[in-house]
Amino acid sequence: MSQEPVAIPLDDRGACLGDGLFETLLVTEGRLHAEAAHWARLAEGARILGLPEPDPRDLHAACAPLIPPEGHHALRLSYSAGSGGRGLARPDPIRPRIWITVAPAPPWQSLARVMVARTVRRNDQSPLSRLKSLNYGDNLLARREAEAARADEALMLNTRGHLACGSVSTLFWMTRETLLTPALSCGALAGVYRACVLQAALELGLHVCEVSEGPEALDQADALMISNSLTGLRPVTRYEDRDLPANKAFDALQTRARLIYG
Repeated sequence: MSQEPVAIPLDDRGACLGDGLFETLLVTEGRLHAEAAHWARLAEGARILGLPEPDPRDLHAACAPLIPPEGHHALRLSYSAGSGGRGLARPDPIRPRIWITVAPAPPWQSLARVMVARTVRRNDQSPLSRLKSLNYGDNLLARREAEAARADEALMLNTRGHLACGSVSTLFWMTRETLLTPALSCGALAGVYRACVLQAALELGLHVCEVSEGPEALDQADALMISNSLTGLRPVTRYEDRDLPANKAFDALQTRARLIYG
């Protein structure tokens, strides 16, 4: 395993072909949050892509010198298949490469305006839909559509027209005392913070359902929320052209999920 903190070679397969994975971790006051869960997901993704499984100790050692001692930051670790020749065939042996960037994190628990992407679908038939793959083209197109509509996030439908996820978030909605979210089989990513929110909901006595539903399910929802590891659980204040009221369960859900996240 090699690490180039300054320059990525032009033949790196992650940069050229998207042959690799990444994890983005929240750093607050010098501490990485949910480190074990992020490294476990990275290892599972490596197994699926046929890459050597990274040792969590090596990952932590690579990150440690770059962790800011103060403030609220996002640390992104990219794990590629390393350098390779022209074409799709990987070199033998594979020599994975790590590179890490650190930047200020977005505001925690900010309000969100969301819309449904019309120009791109989440490919629920592809194993990549369940990985933090370096292939992020569809997500970029969805986010551009959101920006053009002056929204903060685009919800992506899958190939069957079911809700899958946001371009960089997990989707949740409330119907009475039930918290719903797209099932992983819809092409949703197994988000680290997603798991925290689901656990928090159960601890608070809410019903939890992972479902396969079209966007019409949101028309009758009492509240919408989105989450990821950097921003936590965010209340959606506007969905398409509809303003949404605050939900009484949100504060307790966010507080409990944040405690679980660590």
